[in-house]
Amino acid sequence: MSKGRFGIHGGQYIPETLMNAVIELEEAYNHYKDDPEFNAELTELLNEYAGRPSRLYFASHMTEDLGGAKVYLKREDLNHTGAHKINNVLGQVLLAKKWARPVSLQKQAQVSMVWQQQQQQLLWVWNVKSSMGKEDTERQALNVYRMRLLGAKVNAVTSGTATLKDAVSETMREWTNRISDTHYVLGSVMGPHPFPTIVRDFQAVISKRNQRADP
Repeated sequence: MSKGRFGIHGGQYIPETLMNAVIELEEAYNHYKDDPEFNAELTELLNEYAGRPSRLYFASHMTEDLGGAKVYLKREDLNHTGAHKINNVLGQVLLAKKWARPVSLQKQAQVSMVWQQQQQQLLWVWNVKSSMGKEDTERQALNVYRMRLLGAKVNAVTSGTATLKDAVSETMREWTNRISDTHYVLGSVMGPHPFPTIVRDFQAVISKRNQRADP
């Protein structure tokens, strides 16, 4: 894989005004990703806050029904906040803390919820604005409610299909307008390099350590 490329996918197709911010992010990530102190603090957060390592559950009925290999379910739903998103957002929160970025702006429900909770634990105060497609705010109404309880401002994007891709576009436009005091946190493997690489690397924790319950 060449830098920022995953086969035919990847690259840095962003407004010129964002290029310096993205370059700074890449430099910060490359500096901290192998830093022992950073990784020790991240491991502590994953273990003590997120509840890792997540368990492997032996799906006996599915195994019997398929009549082949043993089937295990990786129970990322047992993590704090109920999904895998926390693995990545803890890493990005900690990176922003080390990097001393003052404000978070990002777009995904689960990520925003975790970020709001984490800012309290890390003793940082950020203004969090989450852009979500209007369709997603309706489908994930409970997450939106929790985000607002925690202080986030949720912007329901109505343009286009009013879903994820339009929320990303809206957030990029907002970031362009507020680049001096804003940091963008992206929860999915998408967007310009280095975001896909960062998300991939922080989510790799899923396969690194398991708690097994063999039958």
